[in-house]
Amino acid sequence: MCAMAGEVTPRGSGDERRPARELRASHEDRDRVVEVLRMAAGDGRLTAGELDQRLEAALTARTYGELTALTNDLPAPGLATTAEPKDLVRIESRSGSARRDGRWVVPKRMEIRVASGSVRLDFTEAVITQPVLRIDAEVTSGSLTLITKPGIVVDADDVSMRSGTVKVRPHKGPEVPAVLSIHVSGKVGSGTITARPPRPPRRTFWQWLLRRPRPRAITRG
Repeated sequence: MCAMAGEVTPRGSGDERRPARELRASHEDRDRVVEVLRMAAGDGRLTAGELDQRLEAALTARTYGELTALTNDLPAPGLATTAEPKDLVRIESRSGSARRDGRWVVPKRMEIRVASGSVRLDFTEAVITQPVLRIDAEVTSGSLTLITKPGIVVDADDVSMRSGTVKVRPHKGPEVPAVLSIHVSGKVGSGTITARPPRPPRRTFWQWLLRRPRPRAITRG
């Protein structure tokens, strides 16, 4: 599921617009909600009867609003109450690469310095214990990439640029409650700062040969 808080899309004729919750959901949107419900049942948050009812509702939902209502009382996957986040994590990359992925605990604050290398922070399976992460970034000529998931909002308005680029690509899909707000500040020389959803897996040689559709990226949350 994807955060679209406040976003509206034209519908109908003239200047008529509808809020995101009234837009039509896709098969992929329904599949994501089904996965969230199954994980919640596995954690003991839903009984077998509740799971059956919500799965049926998810598979027949027509709009984003109907899907969002099924997960409003559930925490996002990866939300933990026992892990203790660090107050500050520093990452420095001069010409190599550094990455955080899998089930890593998101700290309260990060200081990232990239000279000509790359730093990648993947939040799709990260353990989130607090609602805000502040990142102080200085990217000279390398790259800083944030891989996000629905429920994670990135604000990079406080980043100053010389000749580099800053891109924040939103998710597409129904609204979900925000579980983490990432505030990025700092400066970019000739490098890049990018926040984006995961990319779909690459097709295998046989899939390409047979012209089969590219497999969909699986986003938990």
